[in-house]
Amino acid sequence: MKSLHAQHHALADSAYQLTVLNPAETVGTSFPPFAGKLRAAGLLPLRPTAISVLQVNVGKMCNQVCKHCHVDAGPDRTEIMTRETMQQCLDALAQTDIEVVDLTGGAPEMNPDFRWFVEGISALGRQIIVRCNLTIIVANKKYNDLPEFFARHGVRVVSSLPHFAAGRTDAQRGEGVFERSIRALGMLNAVGYGVEGSGLNLDLVYNPSGAFLPGSQISLEREFKQRLGREHHVTFNNLLAITNLPVSRFLDYLVESGNYDGYMDKLVQAYNPVAAANVMCRSTVSVGWDGLLYDCDFNQMLDLPVTGNASRHIRDFDLASLEARSIVVNQHCYGCTAGAGSSCGGATA
Repeated sequence: MKSLHAQHHALADSAYQLTVLNPAETVGTSFPPFAGKLRAAGLLPLRPTAISVLQVNVGKMCNQVCKHCHVDAGPDRTEIMTRETMQQCLDALAQTDIEVVDLTGGAPEMNPDFRWFVEGISALGRQIIVRCNLTIIVANKKYNDLPEFFARHGVRVVSSLPHFAAGRTDAQRGEGVFERSIRALGMLNAVGYGVEGSGLNLDLVYNPSGAFLPGSQISLEREFKQRLGREHHVTFNNLLAITNLPVSRFLDYLVESGNYDGYMDKLVQAYNPVAAANVMCRSTVSVGWDGLLYDCDFNQMLDLPVTGNASRHIRDFDLASLEARSIVVNQHCYGCTAGAGSSCGGATA
């Protein structure tokens, strides 16, 4: 893996290089600069509309090692957000009207202060999203009560399930993951998640297993609901179709398989200016496990922090400066603007 990660960083230095004075411009790439697409649409510099989501990565530790994980998460990762940094997040929320807190990882539940953090956010009356990988619920009995805990705090659960077929899910996420995910979905359904009229939202995330774009989100949702309901008696609310961005392990896969150029060409050819106007970074600020601030989760994984006069760390959080910033864009942003668009909330156009 070391050689692939070396290639990853080499690509980051070329295809993803940014100029210091104008971070929206890209150099050293064989594909049209993404910034040029924004300029043509009158969107450069790209600026926030209004920040309504604080996405917080509470650590990179995970009980799974998924092939396409853009966080490069796994059991051996030691980056964990401290309670001090979590308190700084709560302090920032208390001084703003930010509506949604989106908790991610790794498996966010593995952070020892996860429940304390959820309780603190809940006390502030904010909507909470937890990006749960499902298998964590059944991984150890200390996590078995997560469905009840989530329900108690009205958490919206968003969970990745690559496919309704066991073989395709296990190929991407590991042997036995599908069976454990179905067990966890049943436990969530049992407390009301995904059940009509319960008010407890359970959404699934689909992302392709190879170097291609996702199909129609509406069609995929219909098929997932039919197959999972008929074959496994589980229900959910919405399916979110997400495009794989050329970052971390998926970038490794693209390089190793010789699909990098072809995949980037697909993203460029599928560029959609409507999706570009609705990218999630316009309404989101991403907080790294160490408290550093980024425009989005993908920029966080590429070590591209917020620029300009915007506050750089959650302890110095200043909403006005963040809403006035220019968003750092680069070639990987084609992934969020291809076809129907892609965000942590699914299609955008």
